[in-house]
Amino acid sequence: MKNISIIGSTGSIGTQTLDIINNDRDGFRVTSLAAGSNVKLMEEQVRRFSPLFVSMQSEEAASDLKVRIADTGTEVRCGAEGLDSVAADPKSDMLVTGIVGMQGIKPTMTAIREKKTIALANKETMVAAGSVITALARECGVKILPVDSEHSAIFQSLEGQSRKNVDKIILTASGGIFRGRSREELMNVTASEALKNPNWVMGKKVTIDSATLVNKGLEVMEASWLFGVSHRDIEVVVHPQSILHSAVLYTDGAIIGQMGLPDMHIPISYALYYPERMPVMGEKPDLAVLGSLTFEKPDTEVFRGLPLAMQAADAGGTMPAVFNAANEEAVSMFLNGKVGLLNIYDIIGYAMEKHRVVDDPDIDDIFEAEREARENAASWSAA
Repeated sequence: MKNISIIGSTGSIGTQTLDIINNDRDGFRVTSLAAGSNVKLMEEQVRRFSPLFVSMQSEEAASDLKVRIADTGTEVRCGAEGLDSVAADPKSDMLVTGIVGMQGIKPTMTAIREKKTIALANKETMVAAGSVITALARECGVKILPVDSEHSAIFQSLEGQSRKNVDKIILTASGGIFRGRSREELMNVTASEALKNPNWVMGKKVTIDSATLVNKGLEVMEASWLFGVSHRDIEVVVHPQSILHSAVLYTDGAIIGQMGLPDMHIPISYALYYPERMPVMGEKPDLAVLGSLTFEKPDTEVFRGLPLAMQAADAGGTMPAVFNAANEEAVSMFLNGKVGLLNIYDIIGYAMEKHRVVDDPDIDDIFEAEREARENAASWSAA
């Protein structure tokens, strides 16, 4: 039996992870959970999985949960200390990082120091602190298993192959809800329109990142650290059907890729059971029914998230952390109706222009760059 801890248990990745665990109670035990403010859903998870302890983001949410689950044996903790305690849970073998944002960095580092396997769905961890995380994982002998569908596909496509034979990585993108739109057509789109991803069920922030192609830029930087390749050796290709989840082009001209329906249960299951494959519930793909699969280059003139990300990766050091933090602030501003969708690019660019890069940063440098980027992003004005 494998003991599992999850941070971000009430989010999209967390709930889908628990779906898989619920179907294999003999294979998994949930020992601890952490979430933000969804007390009702956390109560349901406590009653279904009986973790030893859980953590909520605020004292208010934790107090509410304590009252709700007073008849259970589950302890309730809160805040950054509670989150870190879930990451350090001495009973768990694996930490699933389903949390969104740079708040995932420190608990991931804690879990690595405790020599837990990491099932990584928090791309910001590798984008902002890839050098620190990869070095720590090597030092501690910890395996990081990617959960994002694209990175899981790359991971699977590299299995059994020599890295010296890799020509480039092909990272696929659905193109998002606004694929094919012009800048003029995107000037006045609303948050509700942007949240309608055509293929994937994701959280709000990730869905907006998909619409702007910022998500693909983040994934390029993450893949660079995960697989030890230059970001310039990663090609983004738009594949609207989301069936080929990513691939690897080898030096002999062969392309090896991983295909499947757009269902996050598949890459999550692969990480949980690795190196085994286990049946998952749901529909299996039928190529004859799926029909044609198409591929095209991304429109980087309209969707500037990708070229801005490449600029950040070129600069290196603390600049990827600035790119990520500014985007988080900009997406929040867009979701709250304070800026337009296209202003997200302007805000990221402004924060990057204001930043002086620190090469070879430590974790304190990274979080200082994040703080500065958020301040600059918040001060941006269209005027």
